[in-house]
Amino acid sequence: MGKKLLQKAGLISAPLGVPKPSEPALAASEAARPKTAPGSMLHFMSQQSTAIREVEELKDRLKEFEGANPVRMIDASLVVPSKWANRHLSSFATLEFEALKEEIRAAGGNVQPIKVRPARGALHGATPDMQAQYEVVFGHRRHRACLELGLPVLAVVEETSDLDLFQQMERENRARKNLSAWEQGCMYRQALDTGLYPSLRKLAEGVGVDVSMVSRSVALARLPDAVIEAFPSPLEIQFGWAADLGEAVQKDPEGTLKRANALKSMAPRLGARQVFEALTKPGEQALHHATPAAIPIQKSGHKVASLTSDAKGRTLVRIEAGVLREDRRAALARLIEGFLVSD
Repeated sequence: MGKKLLQKAGLISAPLGVPKPSEPALAASEAARPKTAPGSMLHFMSQQSTAIREVEELKDRLKEFEGANPVRMIDASLVVPSKWANRHLSSFATLEFEALKEEIRAAGGNVQPIKVRPARGALHGATPDMQAQYEVVFGHRRHRACLELGLPVLAVVEETSDLDLFQQMERENRARKNLSAWEQGCMYRQALDTGLYPSLRKLAEGVGVDVSMVSRSVALARLPDAVIEAFPSPLEIQFGWAADLGEAVQKDPEGTLKRANALKSMAPRLGARQVFEALTKPGEQALHHATPAAIPIQKSGHKVASLTSDAKGRTLVRIEAGVLREDRRAALARLIEGFLVSD
């Protein structure tokens, strides 16, 4: 019976297209296969151990992403500034901001994501016809750049409390680009006025800065509007001027506001230092002895340099950082020399 079956089996050929294994391959396969039940079990357990090890490694890698918030592309028009937004409009009209916009435009979007939180009711900066869905936690400049360029903004979405939002925004600003003294003061003043912090000291502790710095910043932000508007830009007001300006308003409020309004209406306007000196000097003598205002030099709508005069009548050329290349300095000197030397 066995011989007949063996003869019939020999008549069965392999399917077309499937090569018959060679004798060496068959021999190797037979040699690799366990010959006994315990051997088969050990082979199976070895394969299982490898699979279990791979699964554990994957679990460990996934733990790194637990609690992480997804990064997504969001229509920039659906995002509004935080109510503690601390960038003055003039900070978006600088060469530095234009450079940031160009960098984002060239990359096709912001490479470093901003952080936003889901919208909560009526939001600061949202118009009645706007369907605001997110509020900026930090990254106002990157969001503004994407908005002006018509690009979606790359953002991390995270549910955040008001207190956490304020602290994250404050830390991010200090890590990236320091705010001006006045912008910093407005941010701190808003936090105090809205009850986010009960006192200057608690605010300083919350953001990890010296309480005296917080005090000076808030003092600047609480100056009368006329005093702030007397300066060419509030971004030019310095921390060290807070005490003197506050004292001038306290001692002579009427006279200080009168000088501020006069300075504001002057044409051309005085420089920031000159305005400070005019406001903090008693009487109106400073207005008559003030040196001429700086003459701005612009390129493509942005200030790149200015001509100013000091108290001794010397004319000073002030060129913004990053505008004049090192290899062009000598050429500029020759140009000025040729302009000034008379025949």
